[in-house]
Amino acid sequence: MVEAIGGRWVRTGHEVTIGARDPERAREVAARIGARGGAGLREAVATADVVLFGVSRAGIVTALEQAGGPAGALAGKVVIDCGNAVDTSDFSLVTWEGASLAEQAEHIAVGSRVVKAFNLAAHTVWQLDPPSYDGRPLAVPYCGEDDAKKVVEPLITDLGATALDIGDLRQARHLEAMGVVIVKLLFSGHGLDSVFQFIEAAPQDPPVPH
Repeated sequence: MVEAIGGRWVRTGHEVTIGARDPERAREVAARIGARGGAGLREAVATADVVLFGVSRAGIVTALEQAGGPAGALAGKVVIDCGNAVDTSDFSLVTWEGASLAEQAEHIAVGSRVVKAFNLAAHTVWQLDPPSYDGRPLAVPYCGEDDAKKVVEPLITDLGATALDIGDLRQARHLEAMGVVIVKLLFSGHGLDSVFQFIEAAPQDPPVPH
């Protein structure tokens, strides 16, 4: 996800730094997409305004801790969580004390502003330029604090997608539940480019009075 989305951001003129728990892996990814790289997580987030975490459900806590989240290293930054809280052994939704993975991330990353986005499509979808279906740009649901969403919206549209604001971070629970459905379908053999698409109805003419 980081390579696919980060690569597209690089091509639209954004300055991207790749960090990882393994700096050598960060260098490899950065070289492939033309980004800066070779940093550990704490170093990579230090100068960032927006941080995209593309790690597994099981790895999100460790990644946030290594990035300095509990110590305030992400305070004031917009953190995009694109992960899915799904247990693939039985395709059940995993929650954190009844809350979402995104809400857990905001709790660990003290002072950050988390936005949930990009979790309803596999990495191959973000390699499409643009990601469109039947001539329509892919609609990307996202949620979080209003000021943080204003930062993330152009990052969505820069990918050639349509930003679909669905509310505050409490809605991340529903996005993650939708993610379970997507993941199960992909594991069942549907192509990785398969998505659910929100298609808005065309405006209707008002009824003509009789």
